[in-house]
Amino acid sequence: MPRRILALVVVLAALAAAGGASARLDSGKLTLVAYSTPRDAYAKLISAFQQTAAGRGTSFEQSYGASGEQARAVIAGLKGDVVALSLEPDVTTLVNRGLVARNWKQNRWDGIVTRSVVVFAVRRGNPKKLRDWEDLVKPGVQVVTPNVQTSGGAKWNIMGAYGAMRKKGKTHTQAVTYLRRLYDHVVSQDKSARESLQTFLAGRGDVLLAYENEAIFANSKGQDLPYVIPKATIRIENPIAVTRNSQNKATANAFLRFLRTPAAQRIFAQNGYRPVVPAAARGFSFPVRPQLFTIKYLGGWARVDRQFFNARTGIVTRIQQQAGG
Repeated sequence: MPRRILALVVVLAALAAAGGASARLDSGKLTLVAYSTPRDAYAKLISAFQQTAAGRGTSFEQSYGASGEQARAVIAGLKGDVVALSLEPDVTTLVNRGLVARNWKQNRWDGIVTRSVVVFAVRRGNPKKLRDWEDLVKPGVQVVTPNVQTSGGAKWNIMGAYGAMRKKGKTHTQAVTYLRRLYDHVVSQDKSARESLQTFLAGRGDVLLAYENEAIFANSKGQDLPYVIPKATIRIENPIAVTRNSQNKATANAFLRFLRTPAAQRIFAQNGYRPVVPAAARGFSFPVRPQLFTIKYLGGWARVDRQFFNARTGIVTRIQQQAGG
């Protein structure tokens, strides 16, 4: 091979190697579209990911809001590489629009990245003595919960209430009657769980239906938010997925893998979430409730969302309309 050509080959090989090294060091940009409550957790998680080999050089854009609204925003054109939403139906909405692959939850975690439970946040000293679901419908009790039309947290709260009645031996009809009574006591329905927290901290209501992690987060920030975990409550399971139109799928999937490592799950635990990796829960106190149940106990989200939250015929939709009237 002539010397001039050989030299050119060497130069091109060096440039290719340098380009490859640059690609390994610069993973590009990811956009995270998430529901409102884990904003602070993701701030720490993103920083930790950026310190790993897979995340070095990756920049992030972030968007937070009510889970249902975030899903609709992605459908309307909001770009996102990773969607971290409150509940499965919001991801299913994206699947049905071709924005998330149908096999998104075919992994050992069933697509879930964090867990929590529904709790009662109460006033200091719990003056209304609110310890169980029946206490929430006593005369004079004012309840704050987000709106199920926009908030995934709201749906968890309501199914926690319905499921608790079923766990107590009530029939479907009796449990629905309880939901009607509960809505008679609701005095505020904000767009998101985080907004409902702010409403309660501002002084409205006697009890806030909330994620356990929201209560833990508020107290860690010096806010006065004592809470009660009822004996019968639902295990919240928060999904995450990579979008089909992501321009950086390799790094997006690397981020998801990182989020399920013990190190990342401990960061979630520090922010009040119950880890999906059991080892990450060591050293944290997450009480076990005797009548804890999951959405599967109620038939799964596909059935529950249609039966309770359909925009026209859903049980809760009709209860809201009646309460509003």
